[in-house]
Amino acid sequence: MTASPPDRPLKPSTRMMGAGYDPRLSEGALKPPIFLTSTFAFESAAAGKRHFEGITGKRPGGADGLVYGRFNGPDQEILEDRLAIWDEAEESLVFSSGMSAIATLLLAQCGQGDVVVHSGPLYAATETFIAKVLGRFGVTYLDFPAGATRAEIEALLEQGKAQAAEQGGKLALVYLESPANPTNALVDIEAVRAARDAVLGADGAPIAIDNTFLGPLWQQPLRHGADVVVYSLTKYVGGHSDLVAGGLSGAKRWMDPIRSLRNVMGTILDPHSSWMLLRSLETVELRMMRAGENAARVCAFLKDHPKVEGLGYLGMIADPRQQDIFDRHCTGAGSTFSLFIRGGEAESFRFLDALRIAKLAVSLGGTETLASHPAAMTHLSVPDARKAALGITDNLVRVSIGIEDPDDLIADFAQALDAV
Repeated sequence: MTASPPDRPLKPSTRMMGAGYDPRLSEGALKPPIFLTSTFAFESAAAGKRHFEGITGKRPGGADGLVYGRFNGPDQEILEDRLAIWDEAEESLVFSSGMSAIATLLLAQCGQGDVVVHSGPLYAATETFIAKVLGRFGVTYLDFPAGATRAEIEALLEQGKAQAAEQGGKLALVYLESPANPTNALVDIEAVRAARDAVLGADGAPIAIDNTFLGPLWQQPLRHGADVVVYSLTKYVGGHSDLVAGGLSGAKRWMDPIRSLRNVMGTILDPHSSWMLLRSLETVELRMMRAGENAARVCAFLKDHPKVEGLGYLGMIADPRQQDIFDRHCTGAGSTFSLFIRGGEAESFRFLDALRIAKLAVSLGGTETLASHPAAMTHLSVPDARKAALGITDNLVRVSIGIEDPDDLIADFAQALDAV
């Protein structure tokens, strides 16, 4: 007779194998099927009315069941249950891309005359959406550098509060990205929370943070004061460079208005990509651990190379304040870092063009090693003065280490540097 498992809390990596899914409801299938249906049959007209009362907000609590593919679906709901486990969140929502998650969050939270306070740098498309899209509707923004102190953040929040009052709005959202893309600069989430509480109160503007570079394994921002965690699930969670998706996690009070807007806009993730992410979540810990170990090996080789000017790698932080933030907030250095080549754009391009194993492509967090040139690619649209202020220089190459053999990767980087 097999002994029962001990009565103990199960780790996320264990819960990924079955949370939110009952095989008995799907002909005993061990894994959830892909539910390729646009709509779902109601058991009665009264049940259909009740579902729509929840969907439309006439009754609190949301839908009691499956309604329509723009609102929910079995694969999406199982995925959301499992994603929430990693960040110990009350609820999660999944979206058709990281940017659709970010856009839906911003639109749900902001109204005319409102102010967004954010850290810098942000992913270029996020900065563009805040400045150029929300700006068309009377939303303004203020930003602070990733390494800002509590006093500096508090002063900017006071400024944002006053600015919102002048515009007839509110300070609607504090939006962070940590580590920042592509510099790996860290934001002190605890300092931001303390500053927010001091200026706006504990029920003031929510704090959202893009946790794509380290999450969900190496940083859990909800533990340190964030209210909403943002993911490009394309990256580490998907991890195979074969899908595009986004996610938000947090308390139900923050997820409810976002879900309502997602229902209207139709930014929900499709069933097939949701199913693929369910597959990926089963191995996310293994893949991220291997990639992190590889990055440590590669960076140990790169740090003393004569053609390398510096590294923006969280395992080799030189700044004491950044190290303090890392020690308090992070459990690993990740596998994405900035490599500063001696020279400029020409030298960086020679290095990139000489790579043989690493692929020259944007994105990160996949099974394969990727390298790109942010100043000329992902951040090309950022004004030159702002790129300079944020440290996005012509000799910065962003590298995302994969799960290949580390000695092969080192040899590839060595021969590429020889071409510089």
